[in-house]
Amino acid sequence: LCQRIALLNPVVIKMPALLLTAHDCVGHIHLIVGSNSIANARCAKSIEVGAKPIVIAPQDADIHYALEKRIETGQVEWLKRGFEEDDLTTLGRDDIEKVVDAVFVTLGGKESLDTRTHISTLCRRKRIPVNVLDSPNLCTFSLPATHSDGPLQIGITTSGKGCKLATRIRREVASLLPPNFGSAIERLGTIRRRIWEEDHRSQALEDTTGLAENEDDDIPAQKPTFNQLISESDREAAKSRRIRWLSQICEYWPLRRLASITDSDIDTILQSYTTPSPTPSTTTTTTSTSTTPPLSISTLDLRTLHHNRPPRIILAGSGPGSPSLLTLATHRALVTATLILADKLVPSPILDLIPRRTPLHIARKFPGNADAAQAELLTLGLAALQRGETVLRLKQGDPYVYGRGGEEYAWFEERGYVPVVLPGVTSALSAPLFAGVPVTSRGVSDQVVICTGTGRKGKTPLPPQWEEGMTVVFLMALHRLGDLVWSLKGFREDGEVCGWPKTTPCVVVERASCSDQRVVRSTLEFVVQAVEAEGSRPPGLLVVGKACEVLKGRGGANWVVEEGFAGFEGLDDGVVAPQGDGVGLRELADER
Repeated sequence: LCQRIALLNPVVIKMPALLLTAHDCVGHIHLIVGSNSIANARCAKSIEVGAKPIVIAPQDADIHYALEKRIETGQVEWLKRGFEEDDLTTLGRDDIEKVVDAVFVTLGGKESLDTRTHISTLCRRKRIPVNVLDSPNLCTFSLPATHSDGPLQIGITTSGKGCKLATRIRREVASLLPPNFGSAIERLGTIRRRIWEEDHRSQALEDTTGLAENEDDDIPAQKPTFNQLISESDREAAKSRRIRWLSQICEYWPLRRLASITDSDIDTILQSYTTPSPTPSTTTTTTSTSTTPPLSISTLDLRTLHHNRPPRIILAGSGPGSPSLLTLATHRALVTATLILADKLVPSPILDLIPRRTPLHIARKFPGNADAAQAELLTLGLAALQRGETVLRLKQGDPYVYGRGGEEYAWFEERGYVPVVLPGVTSALSAPLFAGVPVTSRGVSDQVVICTGTGRKGKTPLPPQWEEGMTVVFLMALHRLGDLVWSLKGFREDGEVCGWPKTTPCVVVERASCSDQRVVRSTLEFVVQAVEAEGSRPPGLLVVGKACEVLKGRGGANWVVEEGFAGFEGLDDGVVAPQGDGVGLRELADER
């Protein structure tokens, strides 16, 4: 009964928190018992912090390949035998009577439990720090998941409750820091050190109590003088204001602003520090309170937004037409790019999201000028990159689905600029959806083929041969629709028979997801006549196959026309979307 009560009402014992410390291990001797991948990782960490690792493992042990290379290069010493008790007191440094500084036991499996327990007991008895793999109860210390960036080190531990979770938390924390933040910390340390050197040289600050920073990072609270109004009324205060200013920016400035400080800024700060403000005249009743900072905040923030960011080319898809179908990444690129190069058919609701301050160039493509217009876009993009700008190459649909995305990627990469590619919702799959056409449906269509309706130099491409369970989507098909339908029903240019029955259902979808979307439902027999009668409204595509009539039919008519789009009714409530000039989003972009 007592056991049942204990199971139903377990007593949770709260363990004391671990003391996290940072050790200087230069010259230390670390003993690693084992030769597996964990042993290699322990050796790598020891070498990284300046310690000397000694591996103890039998001569016939299976040595991890990376550890073997470290042994061959002399980074690691290997004692080819089993662990001996005397190893703890004979392999260490001379200045601490040969006692090793730390022991890592990487042996695994139940068969090594006695050995691990024995080594742990010996180490505890001799007060040698010991870490045993997967045995928190045998450890006197653990290694946290660490992020290192120069002088910056961040350690995350779950106290043995979940090492994988600690690793994930470390990644999340590190991702929030500005790039190369360790260099910024190094610069701030240089400023602090040089200020103190100047103070001691000039002997201007006789008493720095309350002004200097505490050497310990873990101070319980700031001193009362930390936020005290800095007065410039005398020369002593003028010379002490820089160290207080440094303390204040470290406490309050955003990390990205701190990271934007450069080496030249250090000289600016120190020059301002060594040039005190003029002592106020004794005949003046007003006390000087000049607190001009040595660095301009607005300059640093502008540098963070632009100058610290390398030139970048982004290839992004804008989706089929509706701004609601933009990805968050593409919308962010829209409002942060310094130049936007857009395809001719990108709908105006998408372009309305572009901030007014951002230059926009729309491709001047028309029959016979496509290659020249493409070359113009590439040239404009390259020139902007050479100026250090962020260029957004905005395409309709998805950049890699008949959008020349691959060609443009290779073109910019050859010139030293590797593009960032952002996917878009391709009209090849979304347009049929908005027209009520499931491109696959059990028992009707088991495959989808995406083709272009216009080949290179306007030539009609070779369409696929008929298969009953196939749905074919032709992009850019309307201006050569007659030739395309003729080849589908008859012979291709290579002489092969396509053999699509003239009664095959088909759907023309124009300006998909836009307010003026139009859908024409017909068959291969009448679709050309239908488009000629109703007129063309590009961009549009053609869907062919039995799937076109799974959900909606024509009711026996040669063709049926459906106007308008209401696919997002009731879903846009409370969502930022373009209204007229898109002022709301542009204001948001301006704030950014």
